[in-house]
Amino acid sequence: MRLNWLNPPDATPAPTLNDLLAVGVHYERLEVGSTGAQASLDALKSARGYIVQDEVQLTPTTENLEQICDKFKEEHLHTEDEVRFVLDGDGVFEIRAADERWLRVFVESGDLLVVPANLYHRFFLTDRKHIHCARLFKDPAGWVAHYRDVPACV
Repeated sequence: MRLNWLNPPDATPAPTLNDLLAVGVHYERLEVGSTGAQASLDALKSARGYIVQDEVQLTPTTENLEQICDKFKEEHLHTEDEVRFVLDGDGVFEIRAADERWLRVFVESGDLLVVPANLYHRFFLTDRKHIHCARLFKDPAGWVAHYRDVPACV
C-alpha cells in the first residue's frame, strides 16, 4: 500500500496509516495464498459479523469494463463496510480524510483494506486495468452505493 494526498497544499506532511485510522479505515498486509491470510479473513469475519466471502475480478477483457468502473469513480458510500483483500493486480481507493481532503490509497496484491460504512470514497483501476479481490459482506444484497449530492457550481 502506498498513500498520498490528492492535490496537497504546499508543505503538507505525507499521509500515514494514522490518517486512515482517523476515519476508521482498517489496513493489514497479508501473504496471498497462505493459510495465515485466510485465517486473518476468518478472524475478521468473526469479529465484525461478515458472513459471505466471494471473489471479484476485473481485467481488460471484462465485458462492459468501462461501465462497471464508471459506477465506482463518483464519490459514494455504503451502509455496510467495503472489505477488499487484493489477491492480484492493483487499484486506487480515494477516501475522504478527517479534514475532507482526498487520501489516495494505492492497493496491490496482499493488501487488505476495510473502508467503513458511511465513509465517502471512490475507486479506480490503474492503467493495468486488472484487480482480483476477495470480498467480505454482512449482506451483499444490501451493499449499494449511495452517491454524494454535490451542489452544482454557479
